[in-house]
Order: sequence, then structure tokens, then C-alpha cells
Amino acid sequence: MISAHAILTNTYYAAAYAGVGVLLMLISFAVIDALTPGNLRHQLWIDRNRNAGILVGSNLIAVAIIVTAAIAASEGRLAVGLTYTVIYTLIGLAVMCATFFVIDLFTPGKLGEIVIGEESHPAVWVHGISHVGIAVIVAAAIL
Repeated sequence: MISAHAILTNTYYAAAYAGVGVLLMLISFAVIDALTPGNLRHQLWIDRNRNAGILVGSNLIAVAIIVTAAIAASEGRLAVGLTYTVIYTLIGLAVMCATFFVIDLFTPGKLGEIVIGEESHPAVWVHGISHVGIAVIVAAAIL
């Protein structure tokens, strides 16, 4: 039989993780906005820029992967799990930022300009997948 206490506790945990996860996703959006020229919201919703969508989408998936691993690693300890979530996601975002600069340094053109370019560019796919790869590595470190 499922207890009301267990349901209430699990609901509280889910809400706490969801709140922190969404906050970290918003931070990741702000980081991408800072790394790319122009207004990222405008690029996505007004200009319907696919390159920006690919990069933002991959970053959101990357954050979700890290948050999921932090939840699994917490073993039911909410404070530990939320701490893992914040710390490891910020580490992941820092590595993603560093990767942005490294890729930009060693490839032709400016990655920020490519992201906001009108034509779809394979470099954005490559960079987006690098974000997912970084998230998987960080997630494995947690688990």
C-alpha cells in the first residue's frame, strides 16, 4: 500500500528538483545568449533560427542529463541531490563554455556568428553534440 506520507515526500522532491532543473536550464540559456551575438530569444522565436535552436536544444538536453544523474546519485537525500545538481551542472556549463571558446579558436569563422547565421551550418550540430557529450561525461562522474 502506498502511504500518503510517501506520496507527499516524493511530490516535494519532484517539485524541488524540477524547480532547480528549470532554473539551471534558464541559466544555460543565458550563457548561450552571452556567448552569441544579438538577442537569442529573438533569434529563436522571431527569426526562427535553426542554428540557434540546435545549440539551445542540445544545451537543454545536456542540463537535463546532468540533473537526472544528480537525482539518481542522491539516493533519496534531497539536500545532497540538490547540491549535486547545482554543482555538477555549473561544472558542465563551465566546460561547455570553455569548449565553445576552444572550438571557436581552432576552426574557421566565428562560432557565435555561425550560430546566428541564416543558413544551417554543420558546425552547430557538431558543437551541440559536444554539449551532450560533455553532459554524459559529467553524469558518469556523478554516478
